[in-house]
Amino acid sequence: MVFLFETEKLLKQQLKEVELWHNVLPQSDFSEPTDFHALVSIQHQVNFELWHQEDMARDPDVSDSIIASVKRAIDVLNQRRNDLIEQMDQFLLNILRVENVKNDADTEMNSETPGSMIDRLSINALKIYHMDEEVQRKEITAEHRNKCAGKLSVLQEQREDLEQCLSKLLADLSSGEKRLKVYRQMKMYNDESLNPVLYRKDELK
Repeated sequence: MVFLFETEKLLKQQLKEVELWHNVLPQSDFSEPTDFHALVSIQHQVNFELWHQEDMARDPDVSDSIIASVKRAIDVLNQRRNDLIEQMDQFLLNILRVENVKNDADTEMNSETPGSMIDRLSINALKIYHMDEEVQRKEITAEHRNKCAGKLSVLQEQREDLEQCLSKLLADLSSGEKRLKVYRQMKMYNDESLNPVLYRKDELK
């Protein structure tokens, strides 16, 4: 069976990085990753940046111009997030091809790819960090603390469940019991040739 990556190590990496980045803000990384864990880390960082841009977008006291700027930043980050999900899946698919893992067109596929699962785990790590922040806040009521503690427990359980699902999928892909296919997101809103608001402006020039 082909070894793709160690799921537990990846999940610990995500949780550690969230804590680290909240203490020392990371620089945006547009470099080409050298290995799979570096690729996962870059995708995780994009989700980290996206999370905090989304927070800013919901501030009722900022001006419309700032909201517009934040919205554009969110669009760029979302595009990069989806591109990196595809890159993670392509990276794993390349390993399976190099190792000559055999399957055919009738081999079962998973509706969710490893890259999509890793993305969900990345967002889950951010939720766990911020929900724990709420539990630790000094000025909140006992009711709020208990409610947040309950949500934190659910998030941790969901993380364990998703880790098991990812590990099972990786095992099935490695053995050839399932096949992997990279699904392209085909996002249209950032493409000047596909977004009618953008290409009609060009037509009117």
